[in-house]
Amino acid sequence: MTVRAKICGISDAPAMRAAIDGGAAFVGLVFFPPSPRNVTPEAAATLAAPVPAGIVRVGLFVDAEDTLIDAARASAGLAMLQLHGSESPARCAAIRERTGLAVMKAIKIADAADIDAADAYTGHVDWLMFDAKAPADMKGALPGGNALAFEWALLAGRRFAHPWMLAGGLNPENIAEAVRISGATTVDVSSGVESVPGRKDPARIAAFLDAVQRLRDTARR
Repeated sequence: MTVRAKICGISDAPAMRAAIDGGAAFVGLVFFPPSPRNVTPEAAATLAAPVPAGIVRVGLFVDAEDTLIDAARASAGLAMLQLHGSESPARCAAIRERTGLAVMKAIKIADAADIDAADAYTGHVDWLMFDAKAPADMKGALPGGNALAFEWALLAGRRFAHPWMLAGGLNPENIAEAVRISGATTVDVSSGVESVPGRKDPARIAAFLDAVQRLRDTARR
């Protein structure tokens, strides 16, 4: 089984270099001002400059206006748009058609019933992401990156019309177990490779990507 990784919420050059050098398949930039990981389109241009062609540049947006999406995609050379808010299937499809870019919709999961929400996006997006839903009483909760995990077994054996990523509470220590239980072949990490919220730790990024590489090596044996 080939497992690929996305490092999300990169906001400085050392973190970007760690993601590139460690073999990340996707790098994520957050364009959501309330997030401690937020970057401006101008800053994103500098961060994305060293990313080689083989790594997918992903922009994360939360119920964003077209003007922000356009500015970010132009400055950072985005290849995928990650929609992490309450975007409807119609909104996802409209963004996809207007920009010509791949669109990934995040589905927030607390229980098995939440997974069924993915069905409405079939044919309207290119990717799905399954992330943990923050409890209603969680103070300061963000749309994602809250260091919360959901029950990975909820995804075991499920089949979807689109490729998908597993997110939510992943870190170097639990990624092998998360992949084993969920069956994920693409994983996303943000808070799990940070020293404090919004500040990526290059050593943690390297450890996470090394753990993913070990999964690939094990699968080849």
